[in-house]
Amino acid sequence: MSCKCKKSEDINVKDLRKSHKKIAEFSFEPKEIYRGYADRTLYINLSSNEVKIKPVPEDMKDKFTGGRGYGIKYLWDATKPDTKWNDPENEIIIAQGPIGGITQYPGAGKSYVATISPLTDIAIDSNVGGYFGPLCKFSGFDALEIQGKAGNDVIVFIDGDNNKVVIEEAPEECVNSHILAELLTKMYADSDADDDLRSVSVVSAGQAAENTRIGMLNFSYYDVRRKQCKLKQAGRGGIGTVFRDKKIKALVVKKSNIKGDLNNPADLDKVIKTGIKLHKEIHDNDDKQCRMRVFGTTQLVDAMNAHDLLPVKNFQYGSHPEGNKLGKEAFINLFEHGLPDGCWYGCTLACAHAVPGFELKTGPYKGEKVLVDGPEYETLAGCGSNCGIFDAEKVVECNFYCDTYGIDTISFGTLCAFVMECYERGILNKEITGGLELNFGNWEAQMEMLHQMARGEGFGMVAGQGVHRMKKLFIEQYGADAKLLQDIGMEAKGLEYSEYVSKESLAQQGGYGTTNKGPQHDENWLIFLDMIRNLMPTFEDKAEALYYFPLFRTWFSIAGLCKLPWNDIEPADNHKQAEPAKVPEHVQNYVDLFTAVTGKPFSKEELLRQSERVYNLQKVLSLKLGKGTRKFDAIPYRSVGPVTVEEYESRQDRYDKQLKEILGINPEGMSTEEKMAALRKYREERYETLLDTVYKRRGWTQNGVPTIEKLEELGIAYPDVVEEVKKHL
Repeated sequence: MSCKCKKSEDINVKDLRKSHKKIAEFSFEPKEIYRGYADRTLYINLSSNEVKIKPVPEDMKDKFTGGRGYGIKYLWDATKPDTKWNDPENEIIIAQGPIGGITQYPGAGKSYVATISPLTDIAIDSNVGGYFGPLCKFSGFDALEIQGKAGNDVIVFIDGDNNKVVIEEAPEECVNSHILAELLTKMYADSDADDDLRSVSVVSAGQAAENTRIGMLNFSYYDVRRKQCKLKQAGRGGIGTVFRDKKIKALVVKKSNIKGDLNNPADLDKVIKTGIKLHKEIHDNDDKQCRMRVFGTTQLVDAMNAHDLLPVKNFQYGSHPEGNKLGKEAFINLFEHGLPDGCWYGCTLACAHAVPGFELKTGPYKGEKVLVDGPEYETLAGCGSNCGIFDAEKVVECNFYCDTYGIDTISFGTLCAFVMECYERGILNKEITGGLELNFGNWEAQMEMLHQMARGEGFGMVAGQGVHRMKKLFIEQYGADAKLLQDIGMEAKGLEYSEYVSKESLAQQGGYGTTNKGPQHDENWLIFLDMIRNLMPTFEDKAEALYYFPLFRTWFSIAGLCKLPWNDIEPADNHKQAEPAKVPEHVQNYVDLFTAVTGKPFSKEELLRQSERVYNLQKVLSLKLGKGTRKFDAIPYRSVGPVTVEEYESRQDRYDKQLKEILGINPEGMSTEEKMAALRKYREERYETLLDTVYKRRGWTQNGVPTIEKLEELGIAYPDVVEEVKKHL
């Protein structure tokens, strides 16, 4: 058995490290965090092996705050209009915000990763838990900025205890994350003591990230109760593919003696009091609300299935009689209960559940018993119901292999569902797929396609290019109907959709279409407010929501916070508030936290303004990279309405009623195709009207371009930014 296959307990890790070749070492002065900031960045160029400390200019700190803001600004500075995802100048930036790393408030361990995406060719950002971000910050850096490409596989080791950075060629270690995280944690820890193992965190991808455009990153943390590493994912947009293209095998950070005051906040007492308040809410209310500590996000499957929002068979349908087989009750006996499940110190929301001792049925690790992190709702809906698979244990196995191979479960689930529909409609056949019978529900074929991605062979290599490129290939090589593929291929801007059926929510359609990075729900999730509660009846109401919520949610990504403690747990009297959807008491918590950490005056209005600067710069960066105008906010019709006769007739009463009551059309005597055409015309016109209204509210032109006045208002009318915008006005 080679080192690439062995488990970490079967390897002498200290001897293995001797096979590493040190190619660069850099010592740095220690730097304490002051009021949430180190005011410096660690820059590494893998082409030249240059390592240096970059001070963060005061203007950058004031305008872009931290986290995703720093990531977008560094990408802006590093890229040219013709920069591609696999060019050496493309960067991977991992950053925390000023609040990130505090231990008193739940959900403060988030890091934000940014790069140019292999799927979209524009900036992608993704949030992630685990210990790497906080440990890197407490080593003295607000951000890690990686540029260039190594010649051979390297490990970058940031030793925050001894204040040095080492770049090592590492030829032997397995790249798959469940093995590599364990191995490197033991290799770089000072001893096998729990505290020493807990002081190390590893970032890795996996075999399949090398061979596809949908690679993701795993961020590890050592679980002292389970005596194993757990993994959290920066999943979206192919960041892991960029990581492996740069020949990074892993990033490792070590920082010991983590304490609750390392952020050196301006008012620690206020931080503590704000945290205690939320801890009490979680203790008192979680069992009555989402039961996150018991079920994690699996309970969303049941809720989405009940409201016709669960993607089934490539988003054709919104519910299924067997949907509950993937829901919370299916995981009562699979999840391990009674152990802390937070992914950073002090998070009592404890949503990061795991399935222990899971015996694998397929692939290179068949027969082994492993710890599986999750699954989360998106994985269950994407790799499960969207592919017609309603077996919890089968989705758990798919989840495990996606994680260890470094594959985004959202993109994988959505592209797999697309492939399955193409197979069932005769666009693909066994000859094209190399013998894979990719019908809906065929889990064995789904898994074989995933293993092919890892091996770099077969139809898995085609599927791993993503929906956008598969559509083009199927049209050009197999004569597929271009209009049909555009309608059913669930991607926008090149990014696969996350797992919600948006047909009956115009606001969510706009939310998916107008996102900077592509259709991901982290900017907004408006389906319930729009569809169930009807809280935004007019276009202006929807536009206001599509102004506020993307900015509010963006703020988590620049401050260093998780979204879940905002509205997945609420004060008991939240329903009595004037705007309960905003959870105003928790918004005030964030205002209090920012002030308490940074010592700066702060308000709800400034919170939005901080986000608006970052949001608009990211929009202009898309323009710089060749996208960003209105035509790129187009979305596949399946996210708007029924594409096929089967879809229409599955909800015929609903659609016929809409034709009659909204459009004044009597559906009697009309063919299904005629009714579909009338409904489509109405829904597509509504979407275009919504874009007009949203752009106006955001201070953009009707082509979706920020105006010079908007840039000046935000204080980001830098000459190069203005020059780019002028090209599109």
